[in-house]
Amino acid sequence: MLDTDVVRAIEAIVMVATEPVRTELMAQLLELPTADIEAICVELARTYEFQTHPDMAPYVERFVLDGQRARLSGAALETLAIIAYKQPISRMQIASIRGVDPDAVMRTLHGRAYIAPVGRDAGPGQAVMWGTTQLFLEKLGIATLNDMPPIASFVPDASIVETLEKTLRAAAEVEELAAAGESGDGISDAGE
Repeated sequence: MLDTDVVRAIEAIVMVATEPVRTELMAQLLELPTADIEAICVELARTYEFQTHPDMAPYVERFVLDGQRARLSGAALETLAIIAYKQPISRMQIASIRGVDPDAVMRTLHGRAYIAPVGRDAGPGQAVMWGTTQLFLEKLGIATLNDMPPIASFVPDASIVETLEKTLRAAAEVEELAAAGESGDGISDAGE
């Protein structure tokens, strides 16, 4: 029969440990002989075997992924990218970059623990400054923000931007001429 308090203590130690815990250390912490700790650990391993059995993998995977299947919207991804590359950044700075109020999107990102307040601006109003979290890094599979790809790799070449700008200007001019023709503006009658 296992002593419930000792079992609970071993479970608690193992739960918070970031690497394997030596039996000798547990024996010292719990003031018990090493042989007793080893016996308890063997028994615990036997009782836990069903929980880590490969047959349980689909259930564990569903549990871990539950609630994470919902994809982020384009607005959320855009806001998250702005925060990731510009952090620390205030809500107002994000709004000025995006051109829309980011409150709802930021609530979603904060609720999913991808962003968090990281401080306050020293300027007037002392706005809350936002940054990404460790979970964000884990989801991207990177260790630090320095591992993110450079933002320049997402920006098109200057010649592409120039061509796009010319095309958009030409399209806007055609629309203006078409609108002017429909309303009669800009058309003069020779008889007047």
